[in-house]
Amino acid sequence: MQMEEKRFVLPDAVVLNEHEDSITILDQTQLPAKEVYLTIDKEADLIEAIQKLRLRGAPAIGVAAAFGVYVCFARTSASITSPEVLEKHFQGIANRIRASRPTAVNLAWAIERMTSVFHHSLSGLAEVKPEDFIRLKDVLREEAIRIKNEDITMCRQIGEHGVSLISKGSRILTHCNAGHLAVSRYGTALSPIYRAQELGLAPKVYADETRPLLQGARLTAYELMKFGIDTTLVCDNMAASLMGQGLIDMVMVGCDRVAANGDVANKIGTCGLAILAHYYHVSFYVLGPSSTFDAHTPTGKDIIIEQRPAFEVTDLHYAHRMAPEGVKVYNPAFDVTPASLVTAYITEKGIFTHF
Repeated sequence: MQMEEKRFVLPDAVVLNEHEDSITILDQTQLPAKEVYLTIDKEADLIEAIQKLRLRGAPAIGVAAAFGVYVCFARTSASITSPEVLEKHFQGIANRIRASRPTAVNLAWAIERMTSVFHHSLSGLAEVKPEDFIRLKDVLREEAIRIKNEDITMCRQIGEHGVSLISKGSRILTHCNAGHLAVSRYGTALSPIYRAQELGLAPKVYADETRPLLQGARLTAYELMKFGIDTTLVCDNMAASLMGQGLIDMVMVGCDRVAANGDVANKIGTCGLAILAHYYHVSFYVLGPSSTFDAHTPTGKDIIIEQRPAFEVTDLHYAHRMAPEGVKVYNPAFDVTPASLVTAYITEKGIFTHF
């Protein structure tokens, strides 16, 4: 029996408005209650959007950083004629955007690519003439668009590889949000799920709510349900119960950085899922583009883990504060899963059990 294939159109998380030199993003802090789009054309607003998680997901942050470097530079005064002054100005923009979040490697990777093409285009100029400035803008815009298009292609390929692991009615547990809201299009951990849905495999997804920011409850459940995928929301501490009853066939998660030895930094709570999956003999898959794999970071111990503000634990998403005033709060954004707990890594290049 041939399966019916359906195609879904997924909205982009980040859009470059080329004729206005601005970026449009979907404000993810207001989902699922409201779909609010923000137009950003200032460096401070982009940094705020990244830090406040209006825009999030390692690949999407990388794309936004590339667009942001272009937009901020494009609004620079063309009266700067000194290559040294212009380079210093550009580097300041790049460094400030790079510092907005430390853990996701895609951000630094995208900034490095933008910096490289800028320096190459500026090299050899004794004076920056108006036509040189226009050329620099064009080069940066083209590289930013290239970064996004490459991400779209990579995510689609991740889906094509990952869907080979999914059978009819597979029950998949996922954590945080690694869908089209976290990338340019399709997703990483959710890309095979979308592909499975297109192929008529009818996957069943259990989405962790993902405390404390509820990115699973607010974002993953929102986007999966919007495209007709059978979705069940569960609290983070329910995974052991599900696996113990044999209700989970596999775990699929994204990644913000993968160290050279295969250790994975992902949303806090991922390591606990990997430990449970190992105990219950459930396959644990990490999905991400090759840009997320960082050969310059030897092990997970070398990954800088971002510490988030206390109010996300004590106040956010509650009608009233749910903890006593003055209580200490530990709120890391990510944890590190040892490579020994990963069944396989799925990238645009294929499925790998080690590397």
